[in-house]
Amino acid sequence: MAVKKNEIYNIKITDIGTHAEGIGKIDGYTLFVKNTLPGEEARVVAVKTNKSYGYGRALEITKPSPYRTEPLCPIAGKCGGCTLQHMEYGAQLEYKRNKVLQNLKRIGGFEDIEVGPVIGMETPYNYRNKAQYPVGEDKNGINIGFYSLGSHKIVNCSSCIIGSKANGEIIRAIRGFMEKNGISAYNEESGKGTIRHILIREGFGTGEIMVCLVVNGKSFKYKNELIKCLKNIKNIRSVIINYNSTRSNVIMGGRCETVWGEDCITDSIGDLTFNISALSFFQVNPKQTYKLYSKALEFAQLSGSETVIDAYCGIGSISLFLAQKARKVYGIEIVGDAIADAKINAEKNGIKNVEFIEGKAEDIVPKLYNEKGVKPDVIVVDPPRKGCAKSLLDMMRTIAPRKIVYVSCDSATLARDLKILCEGGRYNIDKVRPVDMFPHTGHVECVAAVSRKE
Repeated sequence: MAVKKNEIYNIKITDIGTHAEGIGKIDGYTLFVKNTLPGEEARVVAVKTNKSYGYGRALEITKPSPYRTEPLCPIAGKCGGCTLQHMEYGAQLEYKRNKVLQNLKRIGGFEDIEVGPVIGMETPYNYRNKAQYPVGEDKNGINIGFYSLGSHKIVNCSSCIIGSKANGEIIRAIRGFMEKNGISAYNEESGKGTIRHILIREGFGTGEIMVCLVVNGKSFKYKNELIKCLKNIKNIRSVIINYNSTRSNVIMGGRCETVWGEDCITDSIGDLTFNISALSFFQVNPKQTYKLYSKALEFAQLSGSETVIDAYCGIGSISLFLAQKARKVYGIEIVGDAIADAKINAEKNGIKNVEFIEGKAEDIVPKLYNEKGVKPDVIVVDPPRKGCAKSLLDMMRTIAPRKIVYVSCDSATLARDLKILCEGGRYNIDKVRPVDMFPHTGHVECVAAVSRKE
C-alpha cells in the first residue's frame, strides 16, 4: 500500500526516535509521528512522504500508552521545545537511558557496557536559567515565544514551565515597550525590522537577572525607554543590547553594549561562583550541572597529585571543579571571551592551580605535550554536539593518560568517539552515566569513564 500525503491512516506506534517522535509502520513504510508513544494506536494524517519514510500528525490517540500524561503547558505539542511532556517523567528517564545504550551498541559496537540509571530531577520544572525568545509579527501583531518544531513559525508564549518564573513579567514588559514605541520585529525573509530575539539569563544561586535585546542594526535609539521599562523589575542587574545585522539564523551578534547595570551576572555551582556574560556558554540547568560535574570529578579519581587537561573548557566551570582535587589543570577553549571569563572565575574563586589557554583543543593539546612536556594523568573533554576532532582523539591515544573522562551532550557522537579511543584495546570503558539536564525533551547528557589498560 502506497502511503499518500494528506491521507488518514490507523497506525500502531512501536518505537520512539532519537528526537522523541513516535515511530510506526504502514505495510512496511515507516512513519514518524510526534507526540505519540510506543504501544499507542492512533489515527494520523500523512503530512510529508518520501520514498521509504514519512511524517504524520496524530489526529486522535485511539489507544493511549499507560505512560501518557497530560502536559502542564497549554502549548505543548505546538512549541518545539518540550517534545516529551506527554510522557511520564520516570518513563522519560528510561527512554533516555535506552537511547544512550542503543547508540553505544549500534554506533560504538559496545555490547557489554555499564550504563547506569539516568540521574533525574526531583522537580523537573522551571529549571532553565537561560531563555532565547524569537520575536516576529504578523497581521495580529507582535509574536514573542518559541519556534514550532521543525519550523521558524513563532508560537506565542510568555511563561514557559521549564523556564524561569521571572521570564513572563519581562516578556510582557518588552512587548508593551515595543507596542508603545512602535518598534518593529525582525522579518527573516526581508531582513528588515528591529528586534530579533530576547535573551534572558538568571543566576539561580544569586537571583540576578540579565536581559539582552538582540537588535538588527548597528545602533538602537530606544535605550532609555528600554531601561525605564525594565529597571524596576525585581532582580534585574543587567540590560544589554546585542547587535546582529547578519542575514542568518545565528541568534547573537558579536558586539554587546551594556546600557544599564553590570556587564555580567553571577551564579554558583556548588561552592564555586561564576561570572556569566551575554555571550558566555553556561550550562542551563544549574541543579543538574552540579550532579554532572560531581560525576565527572568522581570518574576522574583525583588524589591531589595529578595533572589534568580540560579540553573545550568554556568559562572554566569543569576546570575549577577539577582544580579543587588536582595538582594542576590546563583549560583549553577556542572562544576568547570564554577564556577571559574563565580567568576571572578562577580569580573570583581564589583558585591558582589552573591555566587557561585560548585555541583549538586539537592544536593546543599537542603543543602542551610535545613542546612543554605536559604529560596529563587525566584528560577531560566536554565537546559540542559534533563531538571531538579526530586528531584530538588520536593525540589522546598517543599521550595515553591514565583516565579519560568524556562529558557528552550527544550520545551518538559519544559512541563514535569512544569507539576510536578504544580501538586496539588500549582503553576500556568503565561505565557511562546519563544525566537528565533537559527534562521533557529528547536530549540527554552523559559522563563516560575510560581507563587505560595497564
